[in-house]
Amino acid sequence: MTDFLADISSSYDNVAMSYAELVATGADWEDTAFDLLAELLPSHSRNVLDVGCGPGRTTGLLAERGLQVVGIDLSPGMIEVARRDHPELNFRVGSMTALDAPDDSVAGVVSWWSIIHLPRDVVPQAFAEFHRVLAPGGVLLMGFHVGEESTHKTSGYGGHPMNIYVHRWTARALTEIAVAAGFTPYLDSEIPDDRVLFRK
Repeated sequence: MTDFLADISSSYDNVAMSYAELVATGADWEDTAFDLLAELLPSHSRNVLDVGCGPGRTTGLLAERGLQVVGIDLSPGMIEVARRDHPELNFRVGSMTALDAPDDSVAGVVSWWSIIHLPRDVVPQAFAEFHRVLAPGGVLLMGFHVGEESTHKTSGYGGHPMNIYVHRWTARALTEIAVAAGFTPYLDSEIPDDRVLFRK
């Protein structure tokens, strides 16, 4: 495993239990984003990858909307917590830079505040993977921290040791990467600046 991926994985292994407790309750605005995603997917194809799913909270919210969702996370510790808290759902250890899914195989991909830890020069690789696994007309929904700076995080979620970078993005910068990967921006007045939606 590449060094930065190993650092992300071990960092979130360290905080998995406390992280799950701290993010157990979501925000109301998530309903709007996930409802829109569900509305855009065709009735005959509702399979979605929740990439960087963490302890499975968002995976559960997506499943509540009738989506056949698989949660994927780099951290085995996070996946263990996700399986504990959502035993009825499907979770796998994996990386968004090399998704274990066939080409054109899913209707939707959700990357909910998970792309922020990838080095900036690796983010296009993740977008290429999202595009590869999405079927034609498929939808990519992404959330992120807004800005242009990067910070090094050495502890978090109860003071546990971490060694990760948090990279903030603008919607414009991510849109440029998405378009280069073959996506078309989906414009909706309900989507705030810290979330973007694209179609293949």
